[in-house]
Amino acid sequence: MSRKPALHALVAALVAALAFAAAQPAFSSAAPAAASPVRIMPLGDSITAGPGCWRAYLWDRLQKTGHTDIDFVGTQPGGGCPVPFDGDHEGHGGYAATGIAEQDQLPPWLAAARPDIVLMHLGTNDMWGNFRPIESVIAAYSKLVDQMRANNPDMKILVAKIIPMACPECTHVVALNNAIPGWAAARTTARSPITVVDQWTGFDTTTDTGDGVHPNDAGFRKMADRWYPALTAALGGTSPTTTTTTTTTTTTTTTTVPPVGACAATYRVVSQWSGGFQGEVTVRNNATTTTASWSATLTFAGGQQLTQAWNATAVQSGTTATARNLGWNGALPPAGSATFGFLASGTGTAATVGCTTG
Repeated sequence: MSRKPALHALVAALVAALAFAAAQPAFSSAAPAAASPVRIMPLGDSITAGPGCWRAYLWDRLQKTGHTDIDFVGTQPGGGCPVPFDGDHEGHGGYAATGIAEQDQLPPWLAAARPDIVLMHLGTNDMWGNFRPIESVIAAYSKLVDQMRANNPDMKILVAKIIPMACPECTHVVALNNAIPGWAAARTTARSPITVVDQWTGFDTTTDTGDGVHPNDAGFRKMADRWYPALTAALGGTSPTTTTTTTTTTTTTTTTVPPVGACAATYRVVSQWSGGFQGEVTVRNNATTTTASWSATLTFAGGQQLTQAWNATAVQSGTTATARNLGWNGALPPAGSATFGFLASGTGTAATVGCTTG
């Protein structure tokens, strides 16, 4: 019996099998590319730099709660802390917000680190020793935010109300911190949101610092606890609800000018203490067109004197103080409003208040 027919049949079967295999789609065994970790830049002064262990406690908590796809970034390394962590950061001892902005130091740091989120605790050195006016610090914040967005239009920015200091400059820190929420609300966008993180409330310079300014271990843990919910919200794509509390004895006295004409003003005493008080004025646009500017006057009857103001420039002559808008809060749409605050000596009794718009 000839074996050729069987051999031919085997060859034909092999050819058919090879042809079928060649016709099938190719599948790659390579794993899909992993998503890039979220790049987070801690930005600040010596409170962030060395050892800056709030960064370590924050990193440790993030890792333990499943946020492992992150990368702390910055041109500065390390920090000796009790827990292991990613030590990269952008903390620079002795640096001020105004100095960083005026010298354009931030853009090269951003170019090197390429962050997606910035945690900014800046302003201590602006207040401490070489005091800079509140409006200058707020203007510096604005420039830094612009530079962040130029580097990454989708930047998420967390800005701290800075921790207190046990020194005469504390009154300036109060004024700066009170100016931050209004500034942030004016500068935030859907694409690049600004979240205010209250590092001031509940921080005790006696128990939470070693020298009245720089945090000890307890202080660093408190700072990490304040950053954590805001940062996890940013990582999840949502913004936390901001609540602001005060530790001073608070009373409220309101004097309202009836909403007649193009402008109405409301004044209230936020808090007071022996020899001084904190006040607040809200200016409302009652016109049907957007304002370009506004001003407000307060007339005191008890010899009170303004010592600080935020969200406005203010001068006092005799018993009358006049406040005018800053560059970013002068335009009020119909029914829109702007609020400025101030510190003053004396008692927080009611004042006569008025306003005009331009």
